[in-house]
Amino acid sequence: MLRTIGAVIAGYVVMVLFVFLTFSLAYLMMGTNGAFKPGLYEITPLWLTISFVLGLIAAMVGGFVCVAIAQHANAPLALAGLVLVVGLAMAIPILKSSGSSALQLRAASVSNWEAMQNAKQPPWVAVLNPFIGALGVILGARLKK
Repeated sequence: MLRTIGAVIAGYVVMVLFVFLTFSLAYLMMGTNGAFKPGLYEITPLWLTISFVLGLIAAMVGGFVCVAIAQHANAPLALAGLVLVVGLAMAIPILKSSGSSALQLRAASVSNWEAMQNAKQPPWVAVLNPFIGALGVILGARLKK
């Protein structure tokens, strides 16, 4: 049981680190104008596509790590459930604020940290991401088998 809990935690931590590192690298490579629409914090379709791909890969890596540590199929299911629940919980504030928040203007160049804090994604992305993450965890766990 402790091995399963540790595997789920390790898989989730790996996912978070992978997302942080790869998204930071992608932002540095694309620059402010590649990630955001001109003068706004609204993300571009290119950034949206890259974020879906990197998110799926991160989830697959997390699922792989989880099943490798736990050495049985139940742990990735628990991780997928955790990703889904946490992701949907994080989507609630985005869904509540999506209609009321005006688009914030941005400077020509912003830091990675400022970009993370102010990026505006469409509400449907906030809902879809947890499902992509849960699917990615299951796919990554299958790679280990």
